[in-house]
Amino acid sequence: MLHDPSHYTPPPIAEPIHLSTRDTDILRGLASQVAEIALLPVHKEKAELWRRLNDLDSVRPMVWINELPWNEMNVDDELTLRAEHPWARDQECELRRTLYQWKHLPGDMVVSDYLSCPLAIHSTDFGIVEDVDIVKTDETNDIVSRHFHIQIQEPEDIAKIKMPRVTHNEEATEIRYQAMCEVYRGIMPVRKVGQTHIWFTPWDYLIRWWGVQEAMLDLVMRPDMAHAAVDRMVDAWMVELDQFVEQNLLSLDNNNTRVGSGGYGYTSMLPGSDYDPAHVKPHNMWGCSNAQAFSEVSPEMHWEFAIEHDLRWLERWGLVYYGCCEPLDNKLDVLRRVPNLRKLSVSPWCKAERVIEGIGSDYVISHKPNPAIVAESAWDPVQARKNIRDFLDKAEGRCHIELIMKDISTVRYDPKRLWAWAEIAMEEAEQE
Repeated sequence: MLHDPSHYTPPPIAEPIHLSTRDTDILRGLASQVAEIALLPVHKEKAELWRRLNDLDSVRPMVWINELPWNEMNVDDELTLRAEHPWARDQECELRRTLYQWKHLPGDMVVSDYLSCPLAIHSTDFGIVEDVDIVKTDETNDIVSRHFHIQIQEPEDIAKIKMPRVTHNEEATEIRYQAMCEVYRGIMPVRKVGQTHIWFTPWDYLIRWWGVQEAMLDLVMRPDMAHAAVDRMVDAWMVELDQFVEQNLLSLDNNNTRVGSGGYGYTSMLPGSDYDPAHVKPHNMWGCSNAQAFSEVSPEMHWEFAIEHDLRWLERWGLVYYGCCEPLDNKLDVLRRVPNLRKLSVSPWCKAERVIEGIGSDYVISHKPNPAIVAESAWDPVQARKNIRDFLDKAEGRCHIELIMKDISTVRYDPKRLWAWAEIAMEEAEQE
């Protein structure tokens, strides 16, 4: 994620990377396994299925799992890190997670035939981070309960939101790139990759500084302030995006990059005819937006205080994904006004019949089965299958569907539940 409103991300540092023989051997051994998997012909087949889904010519529903509780997933030390150098441990973690997911819960996963070296990009963010009290139920889990302290109370507080400044530490990028090339030489090629998909969510940030109840009340009590605040947030993202374009820091995401809160971005619609491979622009890529805090806001207010402001951002992208956890089944009419809309999130709180009837085959339905199924006191694979089958039966083959299991906060330290869910989802998807 480009931004994290919980803290300021420090700028990257250009410092030499010197690995021990042991650390190098660990990384090369893992990369060799990934390289062997990447050569399998199934990845081209799956990529084509994803392309056809996103081109609204789907063959069957597609299945993908992400946002895993990795702290609960380790089995037989498959995820235990053994390298010592911090940079090597980051590399090792990524490789081990790729191998683990491919082995146990691949769904329609696609493994790249190269390794990515992200450009050492830094954004100063928005000048304000959350002030929060945290309560944990599991010390090993990153998912926590938060109580936000209010920082935006009056219209003049909106000025606390600053315009970001983007920089690229080219020296740090080159050091990391050369280190990867040296470690993985003869195993897998390495590519420099800029900023791909950008998670754009003004209201998710605002409520952390404003308060959920306070912000919702101000939609009615102080609408001018609400408009000014979201406008300021959109301005900040736009200023940042302009810098990505000016510094040529964007990379294509019509591949096995996650877009929005859904699955992969494969599509023949992108990068489009107006494309310079030497300089990727937003219109060659996917955009997204959501307003998760607006779950109980009327369609008219959702349009006025969220989508209408977002249009300045959304119109810049080649294709658009909208939504996350907020139910959108009663807001489809206003969403049809979004330019280049291609995918819509269908969260567990949507009424299936209404969303299927309202979307039909016009857009991809990014269906999110409820992750509570793997968090119950007892695992119920029969119910898990029924949940998936009920939705697919209601669609009756008329829709373009991806099944995205995400937001998995816990599997009760029983990862085999998620392995089983992946098998069930694939069995049901392949029946279509």
